[in-house]
Amino acid sequence: MKTLITFLIVFSVVVVIHEFGHFYFAKRAGILVREFSIGMGPKLFSHQAKDGTTYTIRAIPMGGYVRMAGYEEEDELKAGMPVSLEVDENNEVTKINTSQKVQLENAVPIEVTSYDLTDELKITGFINGNEQNVGTYPVSHEAMIIEEDGTQLRIAPRDVQFQSAKLWQRMLTNFAGPMNNFLLTIVLFIVIVFLQGGVPNEDSTVLGEVAPDGAAASAGLQSGDEIVSIDQEDTNSWPELQQVVQQHPDEELTLEVQRGDQTLEVEATPEGVENQDQEVGQLGVQASLKTGFWDKLIGGVEQSWDTLVQILVALKTLVTNFSLDQLGGPVAIFELSNQAAQQGVITSLLLTAMISVNLGIVNLLPIPGLDGGKLLLNIVEAVRGKPISEEKEGLITLVGFGLLMLLMVLVTWNDIQRFFF
Repeated sequence: MKTLITFLIVFSVVVVIHEFGHFYFAKRAGILVREFSIGMGPKLFSHQAKDGTTYTIRAIPMGGYVRMAGYEEEDELKAGMPVSLEVDENNEVTKINTSQKVQLENAVPIEVTSYDLTDELKITGFINGNEQNVGTYPVSHEAMIIEEDGTQLRIAPRDVQFQSAKLWQRMLTNFAGPMNNFLLTIVLFIVIVFLQGGVPNEDSTVLGEVAPDGAAASAGLQSGDEIVSIDQEDTNSWPELQQVVQQHPDEELTLEVQRGDQTLEVEATPEGVENQDQEVGQLGVQASLKTGFWDKLIGGVEQSWDTLVQILVALKTLVTNFSLDQLGGPVAIFELSNQAAQQGVITSLLLTAMISVNLGIVNLLPIPGLDGGKLLLNIVEAVRGKPISEEKEGLITLVGFGLLMLLMVLVTWNDIQRFFF
């Protein structure tokens, strides 16, 4: 249960923050956000704000989504559909009810024959299902449509649709999701650094924490000791010290150590451990920490940047030498959540940061169906001076989405075999 809760929190926070980026900049661009949902599946709760957005909480606590007007949406109405219309004193439709779960008082029941909720804002149908009694009603620009599950949403006239916004606004809206993931990553790494008490001081060879069962402790080294040289070779930085130690697994080294006013000579034998198919030496020590406020703040940003660069390098390797083992889906995230739940809050925050930056980078790949693919279409529109047709864009998105789903199935199956068999 602890693992499941960790998984749901990690996954949901990363996705909801991503979707909030789209949500915020869509609203700034004047695009109607019809629904902002936390969770997936059946609706548990909904509230409609004065700005027209319906906020929902849904039964499956995994992620969430944003529904923008005219943005990859399907029509809620179809010819032949029985609906009921709530009209005002001017005979203008204020609500269109398609749900059997909701009853509207004094509503007009019709069987829809035609409708236009985008430009002309009207709906026509057989009143009371009588084919001899045809009625056409004007629809209010702020009219509501009640979906089959009872969720009430604003209709989506053209002037508030995604495509009606300026190109730069649409590009910013598409980019905002990954951008939020990068911002979340920076915030999380800063929080991690503060919780850890500081950031490793790589310009110093002063020892921080010394593992009680490590090679350094066995040799008598203590926290606060400064390793001045190894085998009479000066060590001027922590990476330099690490490199020397790693190159001598299970070999005795002579360390010159400064402890307060004393200069000591200590014999230590780094323990040989496996790391990426090779044996490296390990003393069982950590670098001392820089604990100043700005050191922590800058350290969190630097760790975020280092993580992003590492992922980009791994992505390059994936392109040149593709393997499913280098990818992970929900099953892999669940397994990592299991490890994080056992190791504590900092590990869980680190996992969230790693998933967030991964989601941000992957979503910027120029693949149809991802934010990067949408940005690529925006760039094509800027070059051509006009957008590609809705039919072509829909086909491109459909093909890209299909390929992504296929990859997800393959990755998930590979994860199941990797972790459970």
